[in-house]
Amino acid sequence: MFQLWKNVVLLMIIRQSVSQEVKCYSKFKGDLGYCYDLLLLGEVTIDDCCLNPHYGYIGADGKCQSCGSATWSEWTAWSACSVPCHEGVMHRQRECQGQGKCTQTNNRNTLRKLMLETKPCIESDCCPVQGQWSEWGEWQPCSVTCQKGVKKRVRTCTKVLPRCGGTCDGPSEEIQPCVVDQVCPTNGGWSNWGNWQPCSRTCVGEDFPTPTQQRYRSCTNPAPSSVPPGDKCPGLGSDTKTCDDLPPCPVNGNWGVWSPPSSCSVTCGVGVNEMLRYCDNPAPRHGGLFCSGANRRTTICNTKKHCPVDGRWSEWGSWEECKSNRGNINCKPYGGQQRRQRWCEHTSFNGTACDGKITEYRPCYDIKFCPLNGNWSEWSEWSTCDPPCGDGAKRTRERICNPDLSGYPEKIGYPVKMFLLVTYRILTVSQGRLNTTLCSTITKPQF
Repeated sequence: MFQLWKNVVLLMIIRQSVSQEVKCYSKFKGDLGYCYDLLLLGEVTIDDCCLNPHYGYIGADGKCQSCGSATWSEWTAWSACSVPCHEGVMHRQRECQGQGKCTQTNNRNTLRKLMLETKPCIESDCCPVQGQWSEWGEWQPCSVTCQKGVKKRVRTCTKVLPRCGGTCDGPSEEIQPCVVDQVCPTNGGWSNWGNWQPCSRTCVGEDFPTPTQQRYRSCTNPAPSSVPPGDKCPGLGSDTKTCDDLPPCPVNGNWGVWSPPSSCSVTCGVGVNEMLRYCDNPAPRHGGLFCSGANRRTTICNTKKHCPVDGRWSEWGSWEECKSNRGNINCKPYGGQQRRQRWCEHTSFNGTACDGKITEYRPCYDIKFCPLNGNWSEWSEWSTCDPPCGDGAKRTRERICNPDLSGYPEKIGYPVKMFLLVTYRILTVSQGRLNTTLCSTITKPQF
């Protein structure tokens, strides 16, 4: 106890030196007095390390100290009792962790009470007392019925009984060799195991037992003697294990049941009901074949209801005569208007009406039967021969007589020229000197 108190006081003295080089840590766990997360700064002085009060350090004594203000650590657990029997003492201690002093007193007795606690203890009411052996007993029979064995004798710790956990010193039994003049039988011994035989299957199937393989041994190493009779080999002469490394067996797919028919694909007229099935009873796995046949089956369904008929526009009618609110504008450079119409036909059974206008208007000039000068266009390219082969084949070209409309303005508030061109197209289909040639004799136009 005096040595423990000397160590406590020495710790108090060592902790006053703050100029020594120490290992500085960024974390200090006070309840355990443990430093961790070593800063990669090498060794520094205590003053430098403790610029951060949350740090800790390990000095030459190998103990972790806190950089925080001085405070008492937790008490250690109580020590074992100082003696195994009768009354002894057990103690516990704590230390001052951190910088500075945990108390201002320097009195040794006061410091001892603050840092070291003791209490009495009794491990046992009595101390062990050794016993004494009895005399050795008779030798027991030999351990074998033939050839060499051993025999033994025993004694008990009862001449003087031990007390309070005491024992007798020395062994409780004695052994020595013995010989029986009898030939021993030879018991059978197993030979080495033979090689594993091939697996019972080459793949693992869900609907089949797990494949296995076997190996064998014989009771010949040695064989059991007959006279005197030896024991047969214990255990089995065969060994079985499952083949766990085989690939799974292919599983071919099989169709599931047909689904109920779907609703009719249309709400009017004739449509189809559809039934589906899936290749999932079971689904193909491990390289098995997919189901053969179709996965879809249809039947005709009739709603007995006529479908709506949407309207469709008729072709546009002919343009009506060009008219103007000025009266007669025939052959005059006054603009007018003409219209044409179409009709929405065939709408029935709640079908939708046509989209668009029923009447169309455009600006115009009335040049019907008006004397106009004409100008020929250029000749077109020669057509291909008609018929393409045989005698009498011909080819044609044409030119157009375009009227001279320079006396009519191109605009009536907005451009209308595209509506007032009147052309006279002259197309010849019989042999002529200027515009028709025989394909078989003439290759260039003649004038």
